Amino acid sequence: MEHIARFFFGVSGNVIALFLFLSPVVTFWRIIRKRSTEDFSGVPYNMTLLNCLLSAWYGLPFVSPNNILVTTINGTGSVIEAIYVVIFLIFAERKTRLKMMGLLGIVTSIFTMVVLVSLLALHGQGRKLFCGLAATIFSICMYASPLSIMRLVVKTKSVEFMPFLLSLSVFLCGTSWFIYGLLGRDPFIAIPNGCGSFLGLMQLILYAIYRNHKGAPAAGKAGAAAGADDEVEDAKKAAAAVEMADAKTNKVADTVADAAADDDGKPAEEDKVASQV
Repeated sequence: MEHIARFFFGVSGNVIALFLFLSPVVTFWRIIRKRSTEDFSGVPYNMTLLNCLLSAWYGLPFVSPNNILVTTINGTGSVIEAIYVVIFLIFAERKTRLKMMGLLGIVTSIFTMVVLVSLLALHGQGRKLFCGLAATIFSICMYASPLSIMRLVVKTKSVEFMPFLLSLSVFLCGTSWFIYGLLGRDPFIAIPNGCGSFLGLMQLILYAIYRNHKGAPAAGKAGAAAGADDEVEDAKKAAAAVEMADAKTNKVADTVADAAADDDGKPAEEDKVASQV
C-alpha cells in the first residue's frame, strides 16, 4: 500500500511539476511581445535549471534506485528551463545579460563537476550521498530564489511580477514531492521539497495580501500633479502674453494720440504767425 501511495504522489508530482515548468509561458510571451525582460528576474530560471539537472542525475538507477519518476520530470524540466534562459538572455539589457551569462556558466560548471566526481571518484552509497546532497542544496536554492521577487512585492505592494500560477505551482509541487520523499524515506527529496512547500505557501500569503493593491496609482497621481502644474504654467504664460499684447496696444494708442496732438498744434501756430504779419 505504501508503494502505491508513493507511486501516486510521484505521478501527481510529475503532473504538477510539469505545470510548474510551463506556468512561466505567459511571462515569457510578455517578454517576447515587449522585447524586454522589464523587472522580471532571470535568477529563478537559472536555479531551476540547475536543480532539474542535478535531480535528474540523482534519480538515475545507478545513482539512486527506485527514483526514476524523479528523473523523468526533471529531465523534461531541464529542457524547458534551458529554453526560458535562452529567451531571457536574448531580451535582457546588456548589464543583466552579462550577469545571467555568468550565472549560467556557474550552473553548467557545478553540474559538470558533480557528474564527473560521482562517476570517477565515487561508487554505491557514497555516490548517492554526494549527488543527494548536491541536489538538496540547490533544490533549496531554487525554491529560495523567488525571495528577491517577494521582497519586491512587499516594497511595491504589487504582485505584478510574482505570477499567481507560478506561486501556486511551487506550493503544490513542493507538497507532492515532500510526501513522496517521506513515503520513500528519502531525506534528499523530502527536505528540499518541504522547504519549497513552505516558501510557496509564503508566496500565496503575500499574493492574498497584495492582490488588490496597485503599484501604479502613486505614479498616476504624480503624473496628474505634474499635468496640473503644466496647465498652471501654461496659464501663466498665456496671461503674460495677453498683458504684453495689451501693453503694446496701449503704446500704439498713445503714439497715435501724440501724433494727433501734434497735427492740431501746427494750424494754431500758423494762424498766430499770420495775425502778426
